[in-house]
Formats: sequence, structure tokens, C-alpha cells
Amino acid sequence: MPYLRPVPADQSAPPPGADTGQATGERPVPEQDPRVQWAATIAVIIAGTLTIRPMGLSGQGLAVAVLFVVNAASLLARRLPEHRVPPRLAFVWLTLGVVAAAALIGVSSSGTSYLFAFFLAGHIGYRLETRPALLLAGLCSLLCGAVLYLRLGPEQDPLAWTFGLATGIPVLIGIVNRTQRRAVRAAIEAAESAERAARAEARTAVLTERGRIARDVHDVLAHSLAGINMQLELADALIGTGDLNKGREAHEKAHDLVKESLKQAQWTVHALREDTLPLPESLAAMLASSGHRDALTVTGTESGLPAKVVQNLLRIAQEALTNAARHAPGGAVDVELTLAAASTTLRIRNRPARGEVGVGAGAGSGMGLIGMRERVALLGGTLTAGPVTEGPHQGDWQVEAVIPK
Repeated sequence: MPYLRPVPADQSAPPPGADTGQATGERPVPEQDPRVQWAATIAVIIAGTLTIRPMGLSGQGLAVAVLFVVNAASLLARRLPEHRVPPRLAFVWLTLGVVAAAALIGVSSSGTSYLFAFFLAGHIGYRLETRPALLLAGLCSLLCGAVLYLRLGPEQDPLAWTFGLATGIPVLIGIVNRTQRRAVRAAIEAAESAERAARAEARTAVLTERGRIARDVHDVLAHSLAGINMQLELADALIGTGDLNKGREAHEKAHDLVKESLKQAQWTVHALREDTLPLPESLAAMLASSGHRDALTVTGTESGLPAKVVQNLLRIAQEALTNAARHAPGGAVDVELTLAAASTTLRIRNRPARGEVGVGAGAGSGMGLIGMRERVALLGGTLTAGPVTEGPHQGDWQVEAVIPK
């Protein structure tokens, strides 16, 4: 009987036993045990050897023997892989097999010669496309029916010679098996394509997460460590010149930056966790820890913001508050959170610094604003940052992030 041939494995697949953590290579198409087909083929050949007569080395016996060998070879050729036999060659081979099977029925006087025609017809449906398979199976039926009719004669019971017309019927079984095999293969290929797409999506998600973590590390460490390093270098230079008071001031500033960095690291860990508090509560706690109590104004009600939106808005708020403390120390800070149906808007506004700005207070790498823009862009939103040029808050510095829902 026809079977389903395995799909060749992916050449890039790792060797057996390699622990890759995921399935690699193409899945094999489920198939019938080839030993069943071998057993059926050998059974037909053995039955023909024991029953088909006459069979010898001369006369009619020689013709029967030669046709028997041709039929056996045609039947054994079913085991040839499809990719090694071009369709045209398969059509020629099966056509010759059908002619040989009909001829064997005609020249033999007894036996099971008809079995070769039945088995070849079934393989015709499996090996060839539907149209040529039906044409060749029809030819098989006509030849076998005509041979029996001519050998038996019109006076014989019609059931005997019409039996030859039934030899092409197994082609339908072969067509069904071929259709099922192709459907299974198509389903497997679709599953493999979906799996590859899922792996690509997972890899993209990993790379995106790495980028997010890199931005978080930069936001926490780059600014703070640069400021600390600058203050310590300034303190060493001032001490070298004998200006101990300003050196002590720079040292205290570096100490304050260390405390601020520790606080930012805690908030970064909090923002990276999936179980963060709702956005308004998280912003309120952040403002309270930074010394800006009652600076938050919330409009609207939060209705299940995605975790990535909450995390990125918290990091934007943290970066904006850090910049405000660095560039405008002592200045008041206002934070407005608007939770609308179409978007979420976070606005952080700080007033100018009070009194004299400390040593190195305005230092910064300029990467913080770039990081905030990247975060908002990943969420499909917009970010504006700059001085307020009109209205009651003219002269303040404002950062505004708008995230659509």
C-alpha cells in the first residue's frame, strides 16, 4: 500500500542529543511502516510464482516468465523515493507495468496475475497527479477487460471478463492516500512556519527587553556616576590648590549623588518588576521619596494600563525628576497625570533653581532625553521637552509624554 515519505530533515539541524532547548529541523510526515508494503509486495510475487502457469524456458512458458519478471520489477520499483524518479519517468514506468500486467493476464492460463494490475493501479494514484493517474488507471481497466474478453470469448459469463475492468479501481485509494499525505505535509509546514515566526518574535522581544534594560542601566548609572566622578575630580583639584572649603563642598555633593543613585537604583528595580503598583500610586510614592509631596495631580481613572506602559512612564518620570534635581535644585516640581479614554498623558514641570546652583549641578551627558524619546517611541507615543514659553507656567521646564491606548 502507499505510504507517506518522511520530509528531509533540515541540513542545519544539530546532531542528535544536542540540547538546543527547542525543536529544530522539519518534522517527519507520518507514514505507514515500510515493512508492511514490502510484505505485501513480496506476498504478491510469491503468490504469482506459485500459481501463475505455465512458466518455463521456452514457448508460452518463457513469455509468461518474462512478463512475470517485468511485473515483479514494476511492483518492486514502488519503493523508489519520489524525489529520485521524475514524474515523466514514473509515468513511463507505470505505463509499461500496466501493459505488462494486462499481457500477463492474457498469456497465462491460471494463477493470480491480476494482482499485479490491482497493486500497480493503487500505486498509480499515489505516485501520479490526479488527471494522469485516472487516465492510466482507465487504460489499465480497458486493457485488462479487453484481454479477458478476447481470451474468454463473448459466450463466457460477463462477470468473468468485466472483472478486468475493476483492476483500475484501486487508483482511488492511491489518490486518497496522496491527498492525505499532502494535507499532513501542508499542516506540518504551516506549523513549522508558525513556530519559526514565534521564535523570531520571541527573539525580537528578547532584544527589545535587552534594549529596555540597557536604557534603565544608563538612566541609573550613567548620569550619577558621571556626576560623582566629576565632583570627586573637582574635590581633588580644589584640595590640591589649598581651597579646602570648596573641596569639602564638592565632596559633600558627591556624597549626595551617591545617596541619590541608591534611591534611583531602588526605583529601577521596582519599575522592572511586573507586579508594580498602579501608576498613580507609584508616581505618588516616587515623588514622596524625592521630597516632592503633594506634587501629583491625577485626572481620570486608571483602567488596566499594560505593565510596559506603567514601567516606561515611571522611568520617564524618574529621569525627569533626576534632571530637575540636577539642573534646577530646590525648584518646585509639578506632575500631572491625565488618564483619558484615548491616551495617557504624563507631564512633569519644574521651576527654576532656588538660590545659587552648586558646583557641577548642570552636568549631564544629554542621553537622558534620548532615552525618554526612545521609550515613548516604543509605545507609539510622542514626547516633548523644553521651556514653557507662554501661560502661567512661562519659564518652567516641562517634559510631556503622550501614550495612545
